[in-house]
Amino acid sequence: MKKLKSDFRLLLVAALVLILSIGLTSCDENPEIVAQQEFLPESFGVDIPSSISNPTTLGGGRINGRTEEELSGDAIYRHLRLFIFIGEASKEITEDIITAIKTYDIESLQVITYTSDDDGRSKTLTVTQNEEFEGTTWEYMLTVIDADSEGEADGGMAMQVFWNNTPSLKGISILKPYNINRNDTENGANAIYRIDYNAGGNDVYDATMEVSIAGLAFDRPNADEFSMKNLRMFVGRKGDFVDVYGNSNHPRARLLDEANVGFNWAFVASGNDALNLGVAEVGLPPSNLDESGRKVLLEDYSVRNVFTARIKAVFPNITDALLDAYLVNTNPPGFFDKDGFIRSELSPGADWNPMAERIQSLAPYNPLETTTLEIKFK
Repeated sequence: MKKLKSDFRLLLVAALVLILSIGLTSCDENPEIVAQQEFLPESFGVDIPSSISNPTTLGGGRINGRTEEELSGDAIYRHLRLFIFIGEASKEITEDIITAIKTYDIESLQVITYTSDDDGRSKTLTVTQNEEFEGTTWEYMLTVIDADSEGEADGGMAMQVFWNNTPSLKGISILKPYNINRNDTENGANAIYRIDYNAGGNDVYDATMEVSIAGLAFDRPNADEFSMKNLRMFVGRKGDFVDVYGNSNHPRARLLDEANVGFNWAFVASGNDALNLGVAEVGLPPSNLDESGRKVLLEDYSVRNVFTARIKAVFPNITDALLDAYLVNTNPPGFFDKDGFIRSELSPGADWNPMAERIQSLAPYNPLETTTLEIKFK
């Protein structure tokens, strides 16, 4: 998981370097003019409380305590907070890209060609209007292409951002790190990120965001067996509450035995932004499971049920008392504050109860659909 976090930071750095390149190397061809703030969105996603979205792995079951003979609740949930953080941080790349072009008149800007300071390759940035994509006409589309590979199968596509400002901000951002920076090979040549954002929300939420990541290089030589290939995550904000659900796919992951390889980290969570508290539940369904029901994904394949089955397969003579003692922290849900995991199953107090109720109506995605997820440019 440390490697996964490192990979994401490398991606973020690559994107920021590209943004800097746009700002510094294109001025000769397109002189800076007054920013056209009314056309450009101020944000491009939903912020998530750090109680359930955090790059650190702090915690440790402070209320229940822990011993070496117990499966730590923090061990169960710390990866969940990191996966959610990766999804949330992806939208920040898009926001930084938009910030970088606020010094240009995007209505008159057509094409910028520049040499990237990051990989020394020629890049082309284009802004067009009234573009059709996935059945929607978008007011604006920003495209960056690695011009040196424009003749390759992927057309050299590095990023595309679509957005409409009316009646409320709605947009799609698609990023391919390989074409942003060819010197950064940690994510592989096929990794693509996508963020769908709707500031107007829907009948349930004030604003929504969906993050998809496909094709991460999970099988590179230095990757561990728990490396992630795909991620799909929904985020919805309603007042101070932020609901999250989704799946991450780990094709090589296994628990205790060699026979069952590959599972989804399926999750639902809800956080309170004002209090910075959170509640979450995790399931471990197989990567190839073609099911969408909450009961199957979070109950039948609950952490406790999956670990029980795997432990008994390896240690068939283990007693129920010893098994129960080891799995003491696995009963859902998990409760969090700003510092991470607190305890499982029993609510620490009334402030957590509304979130515990909210996650009962949430369900992860179909694991097979997450496993086979594909992302494409226009």
